[in-house]
Amino acid sequence: MVKALRLAIVLAFMFGAWNACTAEVPPQVRVAVLKDVSSFRLKVRGTYEVIDPASGKVLSKGRNIRTTVTVYKNGILLAGGGFATDRILIKGNDPEAFLINDRSFRGDIEVLRDSSGHFLVVNRIGLEDYVRGILYHEASHYWPGDALKAQAVACRTYAVYQMQTNSACDYDVTSDIYSQVYGGKVSERYRTNKAVEDTEGEVLFYKGRVFPAYYHATCAGHTEDASELWKINIPPLKGVACDYCKDAPHYNWHNVLSVKEVTDKLREAGYKLKDIEAIAPLDKTSSGRIRNLAIVSGGRQLRIPAKDFRNIMGPNVIKSTIFDVKVIGDDAVFEGLGWGHGVGMCQWGAYFMAKKGYDYREILKYYYPASYVKTLGF
Repeated sequence: MVKALRLAIVLAFMFGAWNACTAEVPPQVRVAVLKDVSSFRLKVRGTYEVIDPASGKVLSKGRNIRTTVTVYKNGILLAGGGFATDRILIKGNDPEAFLINDRSFRGDIEVLRDSSGHFLVVNRIGLEDYVRGILYHEASHYWPGDALKAQAVACRTYAVYQMQTNSACDYDVTSDIYSQVYGGKVSERYRTNKAVEDTEGEVLFYKGRVFPAYYHATCAGHTEDASELWKINIPPLKGVACDYCKDAPHYNWHNVLSVKEVTDKLREAGYKLKDIEAIAPLDKTSSGRIRNLAIVSGGRQLRIPAKDFRNIMGPNVIKSTIFDVKVIGDDAVFEGLGWGHGVGMCQWGAYFMAKKGYDYREILKYYYPASYVKTLGF
């Protein structure tokens, strides 16, 4: 019942079918804030209810608790009370009721226990409050207002797309770099909150549908075609030339890894290698990024997608797939440009566009061509 209602609401606002009833229920984003943990600290301010999400039945009520949530037989132990279920929803009357491992969160908290006795903890939060909790991590609150507004719209759009895509899953987004970095209430700042307020409900559309408004730190001259990385091929994500980010602090990067470290990480990822003799690009995309790498090892050449190589080494180690690499002695020396996957909005490009006087809609139109901004009706 609860899942069906939520799905109906999400589908309604996705395709513009809002009416007087659904408009009264703003959508909630389900953010996985803890994954695969055996316990966690929970503090609740004010009154709360523990609810069975499947039936809506109230299992328990209380006030002002500080506890460690652990496994209870075949269920969940909370504040001395055991619940013989693998899923509970905790709702507080205070809009900022919850602290999880000392981090403050708005909204509701869902706790899911898997068969191995580990927890998934999901913060169910209104869309606007979710964007407030991520914007500070995705762009500095000192940035120009229109750069922050552009970022707010991109973040909101990405969240709405994930809500649609993951509606049958236990959560919509994670709270880390593999989704959007989310810190809850403690991550809010005045200027980022104002950017959220000034763009309330605004989302990017293409041909009547929300699309994943990807973004990255620095494109270094040209954004990437999304079809090079994912199964999506639409005009707003085909890539554009960008001269705006050339003064970005992360435009150039340099890193040195030992050949042994590179070898060990590739072996851990399942590649069968002997000693690495050379690393070289095999081909490049139209934006100048490496599509595939050749790893020469034991007299044979191994082909590895550059995006996979970057993820294996670490996305903050190999900051982009625009790089030159040389094996010198025991080291692999990388000289690169840009930071991030390169798809969608270049954040430092948006920063410098805003500094030049472009407003946030112009910035979004530039990086997501053929898209348009529409306000959701909740």
